[in-house]
Amino acid sequence: MQKRTLGNSGIEVPPLCFGCNVFGWTVDDSTGFQLLDALVTAGLNFLDTADVYSRWAPGNSGGESETLIGNWLKQRGSRDKVIIATKVGMDMGRGKKGLKGSYIMQAVEDSLRRLQTDYIDLYQSHVDDQETPLEETLAAYDQLIKAGKVRAIGASNYDAGRFAHALRISEENGLSRYESLQPNYNLYDRAGFEAELEPLCLEKGIGVINYFSLAKGFLTGKYRSEADLTQSPRGVGVKQYLNDRGFRILAALDHVAEESNSTPTSAALAWQIARPSVTAPIASATSLEQLNDLIAATRLDLDSEAIETLNRASGYE
Repeated sequence: MQKRTLGNSGIEVPPLCFGCNVFGWTVDDSTGFQLLDALVTAGLNFLDTADVYSRWAPGNSGGESETLIGNWLKQRGSRDKVIIATKVGMDMGRGKKGLKGSYIMQAVEDSLRRLQTDYIDLYQSHVDDQETPLEETLAAYDQLIKAGKVRAIGASNYDAGRFAHALRISEENGLSRYESLQPNYNLYDRAGFEAELEPLCLEKGIGVINYFSLAKGFLTGKYRSEADLTQSPRGVGVKQYLNDRGFRILAALDHVAEESNSTPTSAALAWQIARPSVTAPIASATSLEQLNDLIAATRLDLDSEAIETLNRASGYE
């Protein structure tokens, strides 16, 4: 599988990243281990998680996803075979949130302990913390990189102005810079990324690992009416896509999938993989059957006609 470099970090990653937000929520330990084994076998060794995953599930307190990955790493002895990305900043309860330097230093130790490793490949700001100076946040990350606990840093959910400001601060102060951005981006949600963030990332050589790459599952074709929303715990977030534009996108995906002997899931991801600005879209699976579609997407080379079909269907103003 052809690898791609994440920004200027020197880290080589496959063209798709596995989203581990399902671990400890809709995926138990046994299934999680099976998925991780299959991912490594297929060469999809790039895992994205966060300290807060999956705090929202009943009975959870956060850290469940990192803990599952850590237990798998310990049992398999596979640390050198995977690229682990995790995040800090979301509310973990008991005042644990934000991007103050002192909190980052505490949170990274918690993540390292749960992951049962002594380094994190990509440590990301999960959400912008406008109450903390960017200089303070970036200085803390720089210290972690110099200590060998983190290889590279990235940001999620930053707007173009703040992200550009962060890059300037790193350059002016000789600090490690954000090498990746994690925005919401898919065939339906295009405008927010393409307007300002995409040109910035291309200009600065920033890696892009976009989340919601399947629009919360909508682009799989699983949800085609409100009656379908009860199929999954994530269905409630899909209602916003059930409109004329959404159905037009699904019809185009059905057509491209049929023409390429693939599936809507694979076609939706292949469209993103082919975009020059995107390094590796993030997608999740809760079964080996679903995982096969993700693996197939990395092998699907859409022709220009297919890409244009999807561009037209997903056009926006």
